[in-house]
Amino acid sequence: MSLKKVYENQPKDFVFTETNLKLAEEILKKYPNKNKKSAVMPFLYLAQKQNNNWIPLAAIKYIGKYLSMPYIRVYEIATFYSMYNLAPVGKNFFQVCTTSPCLLRGAAKIVEVCKNKISKKENEVSKDGLFSWMEVECLGACVNAPVIQINDDYFEDLDEKSTTKIIESLQNNKPLKPGSFRGRKNTAPEKSYKISGDQNA
Repeated sequence: MSLKKVYENQPKDFVFTETNLKLAEEILKKYPNKNKKSAVMPFLYLAQKQNNNWIPLAAIKYIGKYLSMPYIRVYEIATFYSMYNLAPVGKNFFQVCTTSPCLLRGAAKIVEVCKNKISKKENEVSKDGLFSWMEVECLGACVNAPVIQINDDYFEDLDEKSTTKIIESLQNNKPLKPGSFRGRKNTAPEKSYKISGDQNA
């Protein structure tokens, strides 16, 4: 989506829901009153979760007013951290790691699946609104490469086939379980050997 369209489609108003207002007050209790501006990051996260996984300008202004800080300061923080989305994303937001370990294990092929199954360009929401994708730097799960993050969940040890299955499961509203798609627990090796040193035991 172009920056012009993002600007044109901005909601005019934003307020926390009743549930999020209660959460915001609980968050503020963690900080001394003189340091309440420190709650800006969890507030941004609340706004993003409330607004279909992206933060409109109206929410940035609302948070600035709520925390008694210039909204440009809130905007600076929101633009600095990549976990905040300042434009609409799909209901299922795919972040594909393309740092060296993932590339060596086939991340480029996963990018091609995203291009073919979701949208030709990254940061472009699919026609049904269910998906968007982008390439990102290291997701910190190099041992289980290739890795994609979908919203808050990690999907690891992927290839083209498993990535396609994940997309299809989300299209059918039957999401697959996050984690390793080679059946590993955490970063455990795929083979285990006895301590005797005899790898054939």
